[in-house]
Amino acid sequence: MNIDLCKIIELPKIADPRGNLTFVESGNQIPFDIQRVYYLYDVPGGSERGGHAHKGLHQLIIAMSGSFDVVLDDGKKKKRVHLSRSYYGLYVCPMIWRELDNFSSGSVCMVLASNKYDEADYYREYPEYLTALSK
Repeated sequence: MNIDLCKIIELPKIADPRGNLTFVESGNQIPFDIQRVYYLYDVPGGSERGGHAHKGLHQLIIAMSGSFDVVLDDGKKKKRVHLSRSYYGLYVCPMIWRELDNFSSGSVCMVLASNKYDEADYYREYPEYLTALSK
């Protein structure tokens, strides 16, 4: 896969003086059906998350609160994306190595995923990931 397929998706934002509302619908704003939702929180300062690639999983990564960076790597190019708004999501396609870092205090990262958890879908070692890309 090519890193250029990963992109920011602007989610609908309904502005209201009482508080804004944003929604996500499977197959509408994002190019996959949502099978799983998980979130990261209470990430200690200086910590990193991610450090893997998925063989077939599609994801949308959203900074629900605070901010953090996502470093994308397709084996040839790297790109750092800063997420800090709950109405922007970063679409990450399969076969892209990702690392999350630079978490602000109190940040919450929500991930919408196209499949349920499956350990067999992971590349957890970067050299193994690079080998798979060259096949």
